[in-house]
Amino acid sequence: MKLRIIAASALSVCLALGTVAVHAKTFKWSSASDISTWDIHSQNNALQNGIHAAVYESLVYYNSETFKIEPVLATAWTQVSPTQLRMTLRTGVKFHDGSNFTADDAVFSIQRAMAPTSNFTPYIQGIDRVVKVDDRTIDVFTKAYNPVLLNQMTELRMMSKAWAEKNNSTAPKDIKVQDENFAHRNANGTGPFMLKEWVPDQRIVLNRNTAWWGTAPTNVTEIVYTPVSAVATRMAALLSGEVDFVLDPSPQDLPRIRSAPGLKVIDGIENRTIFFGMDQHRDELVGSDVKGKNPLKDVRVRKALYQAIDAATITRVTMRGLGQTTGALVAPQVAGWTEAVHQRYPYDVAAAQKLMAEAGYPNGFEVDFACPNNRYINDEQICQAVTAMWARIGVKAKLRTQPLVTYFPMIQRHEASIYMLGWGVPTFDALYSLQSLVRTPGTGGDGNYNLGRYSNPKMDALIDQVKVELDPAKRTALMTEALKLQNDDVAHIPLHNQVIPWAMKRNIDVVHRADNRVDWRLVKVN
Repeated sequence: MKLRIIAASALSVCLALGTVAVHAKTFKWSSASDISTWDIHSQNNALQNGIHAAVYESLVYYNSETFKIEPVLATAWTQVSPTQLRMTLRTGVKFHDGSNFTADDAVFSIQRAMAPTSNFTPYIQGIDRVVKVDDRTIDVFTKAYNPVLLNQMTELRMMSKAWAEKNNSTAPKDIKVQDENFAHRNANGTGPFMLKEWVPDQRIVLNRNTAWWGTAPTNVTEIVYTPVSAVATRMAALLSGEVDFVLDPSPQDLPRIRSAPGLKVIDGIENRTIFFGMDQHRDELVGSDVKGKNPLKDVRVRKALYQAIDAATITRVTMRGLGQTTGALVAPQVAGWTEAVHQRYPYDVAAAQKLMAEAGYPNGFEVDFACPNNRYINDEQICQAVTAMWARIGVKAKLRTQPLVTYFPMIQRHEASIYMLGWGVPTFDALYSLQSLVRTPGTGGDGNYNLGRYSNPKMDALIDQVKVELDPAKRTALMTEALKLQNDDVAHIPLHNQVIPWAMKRNIDVVHRADNRVDWRLVKVN
């Protein structure tokens, strides 16, 4: 979809020219859910990562207009050998508490992301160790050549080692438990904005960091984020002028917003695929009327659930066109995707009923079904529609929905038999999805979001080959083969790639990104 956008000037140009914005402004925005923590290595969640990026910076980041890797806290890097990346760090960078950013902080931050309680293992895939060379240089050693190492590092944000040690936050907060560390509610980054206030489920207030090392086009001096779960309330706030920007507007309200004189919408396909995962590990499903076995272990049952879903109708009616129906586990922007793996199994209720009978469930069965209600576009409505579709083949899905902050810890504790998940690919490389979603759970990021615990030795072998393959063409072919195997095994049930609209006042300038993330350096209030 062609972007309708008023683009800010490229950040790299503004940095070179030293542009300084004037006329300070407050930027007020909203979306459905709050973040769950300010600990930057605790939970890998796209909304949260995007908000954290205003306060905490990574060594490298994607340019919002080209999506090429650009320097941030690292100014240069050299591949010394296939397994050694040397990075030169920026001078003159200070944390918000006034302390200097050094190689010690960079080494500490990457090691912290590798900790057992970190949810950021997809971004440290393949990293063996990190070594300080001098105060302005680090070496990142990998177990084998990793062609997407820099892509992974766009999400590894930097924390002060001294601050973490002083405040007993050297290890990330464990998302699975209630215990908190100091970094959970407090922040000390190097970014263009500083955390002033966080009242969970009410507001986040960020203030401009006047000592920031960079310059950018933004004239925003204060960011106020208000999570509002009710979409009607979010849209009313935009229409009344209470907020300037809504990240996840109501699809049915988009025509009215597009035509309103003081408002506008910009949109584009997100690199995020929405799908269902299924428990393929337990010998008996919790809460099911099938005793002594797990129907979801049978590929015929999984395929029946897939073919009973009318994805085209969901995209047209429930999503109001804000989706690209797919049979692939990754979006078209991602390396490894092909038109062939994109093709869905046909919607066919009769075929689904036949598969259910062949599997020994001619009358269906009861099954737990969990979905978020404030994370993805019309997530709850999608699950309600699917519940009705599955009923046609006798599957009685007991739907329960939860807000983001409780939903993700719940599914990570393996407490859902069938669950919805949306998976973006910040590396734009299918290994990120394959390793996290279909690799047998293990160490180093393997299967960290394989919450249905699908396991296939052939899949594991393919993914492990991708990790070390040096030839780009062979590596891409291996990823495509693994994506096809996921389709054949129905390891997950893909639904669609989201089309993301952003709604805002006409005087707001932002750059739409495929990762559904606002670049805070480029926001302008005119």
